[in-house]
Amino acid sequence: MNMKKLATLVSAVALSATVSANAMAKDTIALVVSTLNNPFFVSLKDGAQKEANKLGYNLVVLDSQNNPAKELANVQDLTVRGTKLMLINPTDSDAVGNAVKMANQAKIPVITLDRVASQGTVVSHVASDNVAGGKMAGDFIAQKAGEGASVIELSGIAGTSAARERGEGFKQAVAAHKLNVLASQPADFDRTKGLNVMQNLLTAHPTVKAVFAQNDEMALGALRALQTSGKKDVLVVGFDGTADGVKAVEGGKLGATVAQQPEQIGVIGVQTADKVLKGEKVPASIPVELKLVTK
Repeated sequence: MNMKKLATLVSAVALSATVSANAMAKDTIALVVSTLNNPFFVSLKDGAQKEANKLGYNLVVLDSQNNPAKELANVQDLTVRGTKLMLINPTDSDAVGNAVKMANQAKIPVITLDRVASQGTVVSHVASDNVAGGKMAGDFIAQKAGEGASVIELSGIAGTSAARERGEGFKQAVAAHKLNVLASQPADFDRTKGLNVMQNLLTAHPTVKAVFAQNDEMALGALRALQTSGKKDVLVVGFDGTADGVKAVEGGKLGATVAQQPEQIGVIGVQTADKVLKGEKVPASIPVELKLVTK
């Protein structure tokens, strides 16, 4: 073998050793997600995964299954796994406090996604402007169903910042357009609960003209309840812009959905994590744009 070939071979071996060393030296960041049983959070996870692959991070994803105790156990598990940073999408803004404090004690930076944490130290919070979105939904209802229209609101999981903020924005629109809120009841961001709660509310309030559901899953449940009871003239507006929600809007079943960009929240979360790990300064709050999807 001549020296030139030998040199090429040696540099190829050295290169592959460097590549495999780099692959092994990938920093691990974690995503603790409230539930992967909701298409919105699956999109958020997909966005985070894509960006982590692109930036060369090893992303560990743990599902809290909407259970704060599971969430705490997930964070505890991650503190001993060499995690450099945690992206937490809280199950509940108040309950997540202990998990954040645990990460703080382990000196692991925390970035919250979609829902805030009421306690503990968080480097940055990446989320849609939920208040603006709630108002957007209420304004659209007033525009379509008329000022002073009778509405029902299906709210999300009590204690989550998303439910509080969307409700706050909707309240602003209610006041501005003198909408008549017949009832506001939680259906926990869940399609089946949305169906059951709506069925009960329809019995008590048959004169309803519009429904604002704080997410698409509840909106689709409410739609089902309206279809079953033969009510065709009730405007339903959802929130999140999930694939099913957008499809229902395009099919003329759902009046509109306030589209968040969950994938974008995941992408920006990982980009922010990258900056934090490189010692760069990041904003305490990073808003992700919303858009109203109509037919």
